[in-house]
Amino acid sequence: MAVAHFRFYEELNDFLPPAQRKVAFAHCFHRRASVKDMIEALGVPHAEVELILVDGVSVGFDHIVRDGERIAVYPVFEAFDISEHVKLRPSPLRLNRFVLDVHLGRLARYLRLAGFDCLYRNDYTDAELARLSADEHRILLTRDRLLLRRRIVTHGYCLRSDQPMEQLEEVFNRFQLHDCVRPFSRCARCNGELADVPKAAVEHRLKPLTRRYYAYFRVCTSCDRVYWRGSHVERIQALIDGCRHDGAEAGPASRR
Repeated sequence: MAVAHFRFYEELNDFLPPAQRKVAFAHCFHRRASVKDMIEALGVPHAEVELILVDGVSVGFDHIVRDGERIAVYPVFEAFDISEHVKLRPSPLRLNRFVLDVHLGRLARYLRLAGFDCLYRNDYTDAELARLSADEHRILLTRDRLLLRRRIVTHGYCLRSDQPMEQLEEVFNRFQLHDCVRPFSRCARCNGELADVPKAAVEHRLKPLTRRYYAYFRVCTSCDRVYWRGSHVERIQALIDGCRHDGAEAGPASRR
């Protein structure tokens, strides 16, 4: 039986049993297999892997593992540009666009309120989610590891928490979104973009107190919902500022 030695880094350890975390360990195998198949057999979704080094050399997912090889597996590097060394994907994503599984409706709302393009429906099938991620070059957010193992998914993240606020902090920190927010720019309901509109154009749709106390309005270009800078905008900004503060407090040292 052949043996390869694996070492997983940082948050990829979250997917491993305790005895295999943060250490090199032996993995025995008796049949020909790609490094992608072995990584996922060990429990780590390939969509969360950014770099694989085999005996110090960067390889792609199709590399066939051989007896005696030492394999180091890394997640996304946030502080360094390693694009010239990565051989796992045709190219990195340049825009932070997302598609979320059916259990993440609250997170989708939060991300939209922060200005991020998020596809979400509570009736998407796993196949539809994977296809949208691949066809529209979107990061797939889910708590289902098996969904991220679909071959066509190249960019994804498995959320560790089941609490929406903690999930938002995870996504902000994982993808370094703190300086990319554009509050009050997307519709929380349908993901459409918001556009400025004169008060006179929507005044007949407003409740008396809203009509009296607010002057600045935006309308969703997709569903025509009216937005104004009420107290909810301050709560949204506090939410975003909280994520920014938590990310700064955590820093690189918090990575596992």
